[in-house]
Amino acid sequence: MKPDKVLLPQTDHDVFMNVALQEALTASDNDEVPVGAVIVCGGRIIARAHNQRELLKDPTAHAEMIAITQAAAAMNNWRLTGATMYVTLEPCAMCAGAIVLSRIDRLVFGAADPKAGACGTLFNIVQDSRLNHRVEIVSGILAAECAETLKSFFAKRREK
Repeated sequence: MKPDKVLLPQTDHDVFMNVALQEALTASDNDEVPVGAVIVCGGRIIARAHNQRELLKDPTAHAEMIAITQAAAAMNNWRLTGATMYVTLEPCAMCAGAIVLSRIDRLVFGAADPKAGACGTLFNIVQDSRLNHRVEIVSGILAAECAETLKSFFAKRREK
């Protein structure tokens, strides 16, 4: 006899990362690199975005950058203090810089990025003591699911 499946409660990190994963899937459906980002403040989502570089023909149209712009509009302030960003892939140097400049308090990411990660892998811009703001990092949330989204996307691309 098989034991009953035990359902563990999801943490807030899991819940919000799942929303970011949905954004990543939207990106993939639009032939964009599947990265999704969500910004939460006061327990509610104030921004959600996915990569749109191909659509907008804009090298800065990363999920994180778009989400920061949305969150600043929602808060009517460029300072996003009290906010947490959830992103499926470790941010690059550009996005890490924007996270610092926007004063986001916490960054939660899924998969590490060994080729461009600037939040602990290649660099750690968001915690550099020489800067005037440092960001708390929580990494590895739903990392396998986040990484699989990227692996599947690039595998399909190689088939074409």
